[in-house]
Amino acid sequence: MSDKPSRQQVYTLLVEIGRKAGDGLPEGATGAALMIYASGVDEAEAVRETVAILKQADCAPLDVTGYGTLAEREAEGHEISAEERALMQRALDENSVIVAQMTPFFD
Repeated sequence: MSDKPSRQQVYTLLVEIGRKAGDGLPEGATGAALMIYASGVDEAEAVRETVAILKQADCAPLDVTGYGTLAEREAEGHEISAEERALMQRALDENSVIVAQMTPFFD
């Protein structure tokens, strides 16, 4: 095992999903927005991993918007709560994708 520090960072992603059988969305929802914290060596990897995991979970990802790393968001003046920071740290520690919030869409 190498002593090099991990190059992984956590990216904040907003993923829009459509409907798919078994997606777990509420009845009558037309889709949802998912706020996700995903680790990756770059944002492209974080997006690829997130889309792959959502597809495995029977979700239908339609669009992904990246909001950058914690440092990038802070530089843009985003307010980031302690809870958000804890979820970001967990995503980094576990090298995982964490859905922090789901907002279903209804017509």
